[in-house]
Amino acid sequence: MAQLELHPVKATVDPVRRFPQLIGGLALYGASMAMLTRAGLGLDPWDVLHEGVMKQIGLSFGVVTALASLLVLLLWIPLRQRPGIGTVLNVLIISVTVDLVRLVLPDQHILFWQVVLLVGGVVLNALATATYVGARLGPGPRDGLMTGLAARTGWSVRVVRTLIEVTVLAGGWLLGGTVGLGTVLYAVSIGPLTQWMLGYVAWRPRSKDSRGTAV
Repeated sequence: MAQLELHPVKATVDPVRRFPQLIGGLALYGASMAMLTRAGLGLDPWDVLHEGVMKQIGLSFGVVTALASLLVLLLWIPLRQRPGIGTVLNVLIISVTVDLVRLVLPDQHILFWQVVLLVGGVVLNALATATYVGARLGPGPRDGLMTGLAARTGWSVRVVRTLIEVTVLAGGWLLGGTVGLGTVLYAVSIGPLTQWMLGYVAWRPRSKDSRGTAV
């Protein structure tokens, strides 16, 4: 299979297709986060951190997510990373959506429904990630931190991502975030699922002439 091109493309290129895809993907991502938090079986590393901070300072999950995103964006400055419209919308849409879905979706305490939310949340998270990344309108704050550090240090993306996620996972766990089966399931499945789904949803230019440069 040919390597997918996922570098950012100008927002003026095919906006009718790409902007709804971006917004829909980000909304689904927020919904998937809410599902995983309500399952109570473990979260992905960043959400373990978000939940841990939420428990310590009493703000909503979405507000903590947004604040963490803004702090991560500050780290972009020395890394010389440039945000795109997708970066800004990532912060706004995900933080709002996760809180809205959590308002109507209660915590689950019956194992069957916990597993349903967990598996459904992981699959939806992969689809959402593929959808918004595939729109190619700029990386999310955490994705940009990963690629920026990799570029500045010369380390592989795999090593940088592992170091970041181990750090935030440990910090979140110490703050009281939920680590469990869901954390392991997310870690082993999110990459392959996202890669597979990208093949179906990633935006591709109709011709080489329609390809833009980074936003």
